[in-house]
Amino acid sequence: MGERTRWKQDRVYVRRRRMAAAAAALLCLTLCAAAIGGWRALRPGHTAALPAGQQSTTSAKKASPTSGSPTSRSEHPAPRQDGPSSGTRLRLIDRFTGGITPKSVDASGHGLVLANNMIYSHSITVYNSWTHKLVKRLPDTIDLAKFGFPDHPGISQGGPVEAAWTKDAKYAYVSNYVMSGPGFKGSAQDECSPTSGYDRSFVYRFNATTMAWDQAIEVGVVPKFVAITPDQKQVVISNWCDFTISIIDRATATQVKVIRLAAQPRGIVIMPDNRTAYVAAMYGNKVFRVDLRTGEHHVILAVSRPRHLVLSPDSKTLYLAASGTNTVYKISTRTDKVVAQVISGREPRSMTISQDGTALYVVNYFGNTASKITTSDMKVVQQVPTDPTPIGITYDDATHQVWVACYGGSMLIFDDTSRGGATSSPPATATE
Repeated sequence: MGERTRWKQDRVYVRRRRMAAAAAALLCLTLCAAAIGGWRALRPGHTAALPAGQQSTTSAKKASPTSGSPTSRSEHPAPRQDGPSSGTRLRLIDRFTGGITPKSVDASGHGLVLANNMIYSHSITVYNSWTHKLVKRLPDTIDLAKFGFPDHPGISQGGPVEAAWTKDAKYAYVSNYVMSGPGFKGSAQDECSPTSGYDRSFVYRFNATTMAWDQAIEVGVVPKFVAITPDQKQVVISNWCDFTISIIDRATATQVKVIRLAAQPRGIVIMPDNRTAYVAAMYGNKVFRVDLRTGEHHVILAVSRPRHLVLSPDSKTLYLAASGTNTVYKISTRTDKVVAQVISGREPRSMTISQDGTALYVVNYFGNTASKITTSDMKVVQQVPTDPTPIGITYDDATHQVWVACYGGSMLIFDDTSRGGATSSPPATATE
């Protein structure tokens, strides 16, 4: 064997030794990473063990580039769901914080989720519903004079409370608790009445293409819940402190009608006829059926602190969360009568419903839990722990995930596609 052949063999062995050394180094790095990951999962304060690809964080996820439009469904096919939502179970897959105080959370169903951070953070935060990454943090500051309100020159500040997305997910209407800035007194509180003397406030329109506010519409005093008629022509707002609902014409971006109801109206749903609405007057202890065209209304139910309303996909059933009775009621929209009820937990606040209508999801504010209720028999089939003061909840049609907003400053995300998820048993006995 000549020297030239021997040199070639030596090069092969050298290359092999180098490859073996690189493999050993890679194995060491992998073992170290696994050890660190295990320590993190077991350390105090870790919320839950999350699956690969999902990371529980203590700060807002790094913002992805603002594309200016919702992510296409074709880029992220909807995950497969193991049967109807009534048979699946919630499984915590993500948690994040980071400068948020979410009063509510609303999924567009087209790839975006919007959180309203009230007067404690003065912003909305917009997330990608597939990746859970922050897309935009938009302050609630606005120059109202540029939107046709010369009595308020310069920069004013709001306080985002609730939102409603249009069907095409191009816009979201956001209510603001109280305005401060030029021409405003800048104060309001929940203990109020039409004689409190607070300023009228505004609803902003969020443009999902530009990721900015593009309209400001003056409504009543301390606006809270927002609903859009099925034909997308009007927006209906509940005004907490002047006991009214405002009707906004979307084409002109103006308030066109005000209907007086009772103390502290909040939850609203609108029937397919675009004129019949149900409104919960929380401290009036009444639920109203309202004709949006004539303003005529009557009480369908008297109950302690009715707060939130949800309509079934076929509009045949109305669901009501009443904080004063810890109960969720099932109401026929044909008869306006209660047909079933169940105790959800301590102080149920907001609700959402699955895309197929077979399951309700309810946050229990003082229970620090979220309950899953099957709509066919009104049974609590699962109750999962949350961070303190869960206040907002939304079901994302695009991913079959449930987002829970906790007022103290966190967001929890639960997957609801599998029958194999962890469950928590409902209370053995139901008491108020």
